[in-house]
Amino acid sequence: MKKLSVNDMDLLGKRVLCRVDFNVPLTEDGKVSDDTRIQAALPTIQTILDKGARLVLCSHLGRPKGKPNPSMSLMPARDRLAELLGTAVAWSSDCVGKEAQKMAESLKDGEVGLLENLRFHPDEESNDPSFAKALAELAEVYVNDAFGTAHRAHASTEGVTHHISQSAAGLLMEKEVTYLSSVLEAPEKPFVAILGGAKVSDKMGVIRHLAGEVDRLLVGGAMAYTFLKAKGTQVGSSLVEEDRLQDAKEMMDLLAEAGTELLLPADHVVASSPEDPEGELVGPDIPEGKMGLDIGPETRDAFKNAVIKAKTVVWNGPLGMFEKDAFVHGTEAVARALAESDATVVVGGGDSAAALSKLGLADRVSHVSTGGGASLEMLEGKDLPGVEALTDA
Repeated sequence: MKKLSVNDMDLLGKRVLCRVDFNVPLTEDGKVSDDTRIQAALPTIQTILDKGARLVLCSHLGRPKGKPNPSMSLMPARDRLAELLGTAVAWSSDCVGKEAQKMAESLKDGEVGLLENLRFHPDEESNDPSFAKALAELAEVYVNDAFGTAHRAHASTEGVTHHISQSAAGLLMEKEVTYLSSVLEAPEKPFVAILGGAKVSDKMGVIRHLAGEVDRLLVGGAMAYTFLKAKGTQVGSSLVEEDRLQDAKEMMDLLAEAGTELLLPADHVVASSPEDPEGELVGPDIPEGKMGLDIGPETRDAFKNAVIKAKTVVWNGPLGMFEKDAFVHGTEAVARALAESDATVVVGGGDSAAALSKLGLADRVSHVSTGGGASLEMLEGKDLPGVEALTDA
């Protein structure tokens, strides 16, 4: 991490604006149903408070489309944070303007407050300079700990840094960037990547970037059926991106030329629909009227063997419709192999993280990212605007 860290800063008596990722799921009665992201921000929050700073937190929640929406208020996150910290958390019902300024100025050393949802203003996502400047006026120093939004050049992630003297990475941001950079820049070999999820189109950049870098690429989930159809395998009514068949052929050629071995499913758990209570085993072809919803036992064994031999593994995307108990077995088998392996295992956020969490294995791998989109862009070799904008170390 070549950027200034919150650990390097003298913050005593200073007001700090810290961008966190409190984009948490809420219950119908407005309680936080999963506080993983709030918990992930606690080390940075505690570090800033221990340094005697006056801490102003800001975040988005959901997609309110640039206007206030009470169902997407950050108030439940404020309440949960207060419980976790064991201290009062001040509140402002707007993220800029007089009330936000008043709240920020009322804080004493070691106190914390939270601003209302940044995305209640359209200027957040459009990275409006005047909105970014209004955020910057709330503090003397800026810290970004929201890796999950680091791939977005928004006012609170990129714009604000142009109006404030020092911008540093929080501890979570540092950890995320360090882990992902290390596996991409200096992985211990053999290096295996596992890609799943619905769409080939979402992972094209990743495949291009990893071709020749990884020794083996394991592809499962719905995206595998676009590859299999491109190879001439019968895939029944499985989800296929018809407009990406040529791209899939080109990807397979690219991987072969680069010396990366591609493993695709050789057998499948299929059903007439995802709502079927159980699937049946077929392979390698899938009959008409059936769709592939999970990898079969032969494929699970092949994937597990590849994982066991690896020293470094990157995983992004589940290997079947893991939300349904009948089709969780492929994702579970590979997740358990990862948990038992000696490899450095980095899991992209999103559904892969949700699958690990569902299986109770999240604490058994080296690193689970809090940012699906941001980790995917790093795996594509892209720079993240929210990281690039920080002050150099």
